[in-house]
Amino acid sequence: MSSENQQKLKALPPSSPRHVAIIMDGNGRWAKSRGKLRIFGHQAGVKSVRRAVSFAVSHHFDALTLYAFSSENWNRPSQEVSALMELFVRALDSEVKSLHKHNVRLRIIGDTSRFGMRLQERIRHSEALTCNNDGLALNIAANYGGRWDIIQGVRQLAERVQEGTLRPDQIDEDALCQVVCMSELTPVDLVIRTGGEHRVSNFLLWQIAYAELFFTDVLWPDFDAAVFEGALDAFAQRERRFGGTTPNDANAS
Repeated sequence: MSSENQQKLKALPPSSPRHVAIIMDGNGRWAKSRGKLRIFGHQAGVKSVRRAVSFAVSHHFDALTLYAFSSENWNRPSQEVSALMELFVRALDSEVKSLHKHNVRLRIIGDTSRFGMRLQERIRHSEALTCNNDGLALNIAANYGGRWDIIQGVRQLAERVQEGTLRPDQIDEDALCQVVCMSELTPVDLVIRTGGEHRVSNFLLWQIAYAELFFTDVLWPDFDAAVFEGALDAFAQRERRFGGTTPNDANAS
């Protein structure tokens, strides 16, 4: 993380996150516990996305980033992947007008080139419709991986070196910060993961270097305002030092 971004983080109110990222986990298990197919869990998860976005808007977050489909999710059964792609198209069609109405700016982060042309067109339309909105920045990570993000940034820097517009000794944290996803947004300061797992699963590896982590056993379709408030309460209790010390630490013998 760049020194500039660290300064931005220090200026944020310590009790209120400005950029929240969520790993939405547990849709399949939620469906299985009810004797249903996994796609029913994903459909229920869309309703939780709607609730989370509404919560973020009402709490005046700068940004909300949701991990919808990782680059590793292509390894799931083809029937489930196809159903997820269709659900993604329908969700964009049904939600983008409401997002636009509420001044939300939507962006899909990740390698969208692998998606079908129909979905790519929906993504372009949704982003174009909301691009001038200045409210909540809603980022949906789709076919995204943190390692991919860093690599694509390094490739951009390598191309500049090859072109002669950047010297190798000019490559530093600030340079890489400018070419990874969401470089223009408030840094991520809270990551929430549902579903009981305690790992980040290749999500925003660069961007969450100084983020607080909150894990809950609640499955994503059951994630509601009460659980979100609990995460914010936990965040408010954290002491964020960004590698420094508190006055009490500095004075300790």
